[in-house]
Amino acid sequence: MKLLRNTVIRAGLEALYFSGAHYLLRPIFAGVGVIFMLHHVRPRRDGEFQPNHHLEVEPEFLRAMLAHLRNLDVDIVTMDEVHQRLQARKFARRFACFTLDDGYRDNRDFALPVMREFDAPLTVYVTSDFAEGTGRLWWVALEKAITKASSIEVPIGGVKTRLDASTPAAKQAAFDRMHDWLRTLPTEHDMQREISALCTRYDVDEAPIARELCMSWEELKAFADDPLVTIGAHTITHCNLARQSEETASFELATSRARIEAALQRPVLHLAYPYGDRIAAGQREFRLAKAAGFKTAVTTRPGMIFPESAEHMTALQRVSLNGNYQDARILPVLTSGAATAMWNGFRRIDAA
Repeated sequence: MKLLRNTVIRAGLEALYFSGAHYLLRPIFAGVGVIFMLHHVRPRRDGEFQPNHHLEVEPEFLRAMLAHLRNLDVDIVTMDEVHQRLQARKFARRFACFTLDDGYRDNRDFALPVMREFDAPLTVYVTSDFAEGTGRLWWVALEKAITKASSIEVPIGGVKTRLDASTPAAKQAAFDRMHDWLRTLPTEHDMQREISALCTRYDVDEAPIARELCMSWEELKAFADDPLVTIGAHTITHCNLARQSEETASFELATSRARIEAALQRPVLHLAYPYGDRIAAGQREFRLAKAAGFKTAVTTRPGMIFPESAEHMTALQRVSLNGNYQDARILPVLTSGAATAMWNGFRRIDAA
């Protein structure tokens, strides 16, 4: 199903490009700016089975987007500047903002050098348990387990189910099915229980994954000293906030902010919701983010920034730079707003 969706999305992007429709739609749907969403920035890894590839782009693709924006004479700004322009209704020039979720070490090693070439700022949203080295990146643990297995046995819907994992294609199908199942489990505890059981069964040590991939507090201190870098919050545990009680969700928001501020000795005023889609962040979470003192909060709901986004500062939409679609031809499509407009049924704001 995900392969089909990716094929449809790619076909849609190419249709917009080859038809030139994005040029016609740009004046209507480009908005006043765009917030780009990234996770990993690093050279492509070897291996046929890479189910999390959509979460990474190569440095050259990031460089191509930055060059494209400079050619368009678009201002590349911080999240503070996004907030200021929306509040002041300062829309004489279009802007772009680059945000990266989770706090991966490759943000420092590969993204920052590219951003420096263009004197372009970036915001990195840190999950505090990842920086502590105690967090669980369950989607990476799932990839590691399926990589090692030729078949996977899991209790989907309470029924013991055996999934083929003998080929890269079968592994991808197994990953997709398990990923979707895990995200439907009632609590984070249920998800972690199943992932831990899987890792035990297939001899995967999930404990060091955060330390291997994410910047520690010491690394973040040096990283945050760079004038191009803003550090935001991404909760304590990277949980689905909408599945938490209001008390727990509020604690995740406020405490993640406090921990980062204490560790880095700088204010943390911007938030990214983990997962950030409709089933992870809605009206309650938008309200709680504002109550926790965040000036802005970003979702993963696709969309450009419009003047009316000023009414939804804790429900800001983003445009994903997705590892599955690293084609320079689609850059003008992404910056035109045409793709996200079609995805949203031509609604400008999705904050319900």
